[in-house]
Amino acid sequence: MNIPHDPPHDVAVDVRTQYLAEQSDPLHGRYVFAYTVTITNHGATPARLVARHWIITDAEDNTQEVRGLGVIGQHPHLEPGESFTYTSGTVLDTPTGFMHGSYQMVSDDGAEFDAPIPPFHLAAPHSLH
Repeated sequence: MNIPHDPPHDVAVDVRTQYLAEQSDPLHGRYVFAYTVTITNHGATPARLVARHWIITDAEDNTQEVRGLGVIGQHPHLEPGESFTYTSGTVLDTPTGFMHGSYQMVSDDGAEFDAPIPPFHLAAPHSLH
């Protein structure tokens, strides 16, 4: 009989977005968005987030890449079943766009792996039909 087991490295990323009208200035092409990210370790091994890689694309297909260490000045260490949530933001020149990327992780067993950040939309109210 096979007993199912968790893979050693399985980190899920969930993102929720919010348009920040009070910080935006549509007349001057400034659209500000907040995004709240929840990173959950579904794997069998604890892991630490060491770096991030974002690809941000606006409605005119202008792309910006952002790389950096940690998130919001932290390098969260996630035990199996544990989550970490943080909020950050970005500014676009257009009322819509999307983001995706990955977190570079190192597990306690020394393995390095990427946790993909699935694409998500950024949209000011009334900007989508």
